[in-house]
Amino acid sequence: MKFTLHSFALAMLWAASSDGAASWPEFRGPHGNGHAEIPKLPLTWSETNNVKWKTAIPGEGWSSPVIDQGTVWMQTALDDGKSLRVIGVDQESGRIKHNVEIFPVPTPEPKHAVNSHASPTPAVEDGRVYASFGMYGIACLDSATGKILWSTHELKHDHDRNGPGSSPILYQDLLILNCDGTDLRYVAALDKRTGKLRWKRDRSNVIARAGEFKKAYSTPQIVSVNGQDQLISVGAFRVSSYQPRTGEEIWSVDIPGFSNVPRPVAGQDLAFISTGFSPAQLWAIRLDGKGDISKTHIAWKYSKQVSLKPSMLVIGDLLYMVSDNGVASCLRAKTGEAVWSERVGGEYSASPLSGSGRIYLFSHQGTTTVLEPGEKFHTLATNQLAAGFMSSPAAVNNALILRTKTHLYRIEEAK
Repeated sequence: MKFTLHSFALAMLWAASSDGAASWPEFRGPHGNGHAEIPKLPLTWSETNNVKWKTAIPGEGWSSPVIDQGTVWMQTALDDGKSLRVIGVDQESGRIKHNVEIFPVPTPEPKHAVNSHASPTPAVEDGRVYASFGMYGIACLDSATGKILWSTHELKHDHDRNGPGSSPILYQDLLILNCDGTDLRYVAALDKRTGKLRWKRDRSNVIARAGEFKKAYSTPQIVSVNGQDQLISVGAFRVSSYQPRTGEEIWSVDIPGFSNVPRPVAGQDLAFISTGFSPAQLWAIRLDGKGDISKTHIAWKYSKQVSLKPSMLVIGDLLYMVSDNGVASCLRAKTGEAVWSERVGGEYSASPLSGSGRIYLFSHQGTTTVLEPGEKFHTLATNQLAAGFMSSPAAVNNALILRTKTHLYRIEEAK
C-alpha cells in the first residue's frame, strides 16, 4: 500500500513565501504532524539566553501560533470570553500588527478549567487567515489588513461548559472542521473563499450518553492512501475516514473513549489515534479498509501512559508520545512494542515537535525537555521559561516560535 502524508497543495505551503520566510500554516505545521524540516533549531535557551524577542499577548488563549508571510497568527479571548480576537505579530520584530475582534459574545458559556475560550489554532495561506471559535463561529481575515472577509455561525454545536478545541484545516478549496458538541456531532467543509457550506456529515454512531461524554476536541488529518486522499477524523467512541471532497464515509472504527484531543498521526501504513478518556488507549489502524473495520483492521493497541491531550510523533519506524502526567514513551510503530518509557516530569497539553534531529517536549510548568530520537532514552537539554505551555510550538527558518500562557517568544541561537 502506497502511503503519503497530506497532498501536494499542502506541501507547497511549506515553500518559502514572498518575503523568504517559511510557513507554518496550521496546527502542528505544514504536514499536521509536528515535523519541522529545519536544520538548526536552538538546543538551549532561558529568559535571558537565545531570546530574539518576547511579546506579551493580551487575553487568554491556548491557540497555537501559525506563520505565513512574516506574520505570526493566533487567537485570544478578552474579558472572560466576551471578546474573541485574532492577533497578528510581526515575525521579525515581535511587534503586534493586528488585534482584531472577530466575535463579541455578551454572555459566553463557562469553560473547563484547563481550556480557554480561544483554544483552536487558525489556518493560514497566502493572503488569508481562517479562525474558528467553535460554537461562536468561523471567520476569514485578509492577512495584510486584518479585515474580516467573511464570517459564519452556521456550524452550530454546544460546548456544554467546556469550551472549543478542534482546529480547522485547509484542503484544496475547502476549510474542514470537526464539530463535536454535546447536542450535535458532525464533520463539515466550507468553501474557503466564501464561507458557504459545501458538505456536512453527521457522525455515523448514535451515542446513548449524556453531556460531555459525547464531546471531542480533535483536529482531523489528511493522508493519501494508494493515491487517494482520506480525511481521518476522531470523535467520541468512533474514528472515521471520509472522502475529503464530499464527506462520504470510507471506513469507521468503534473506540472506547470520549473527549478525544490528540490529532491523528500516520506512518508505516497505519493511523495512530488516542481513544480518549476512560482510560486512554493508543490504537494503530490499517488505512486500506472499507465500511465498519472495527474487527478487521486494528493492527495493535497500547494502554500504558497514553496521552490524553498531546498529539504523537512518528519518526521513521518509531512512535513517540508524552503522557499528560509527564511520562515519555517510544514504541515500534509497526507493532506497538515498547522500546522505552521514562518520566520527564511536569504536566503536558502541548504537542511535541520534531526538528533538527531532536524531539522537543513543552510542559505546563514552562519547561522544554529536548530528547534525542532513537532506541535509547537520552535527554539533550532542559530549558525554562517564566510561564507554562498550553499551546503547541511553531518553527520557521531556524527559530522556534513559542506561546506560553502570557507571552509569545522567538527563540533562536544568537549570531
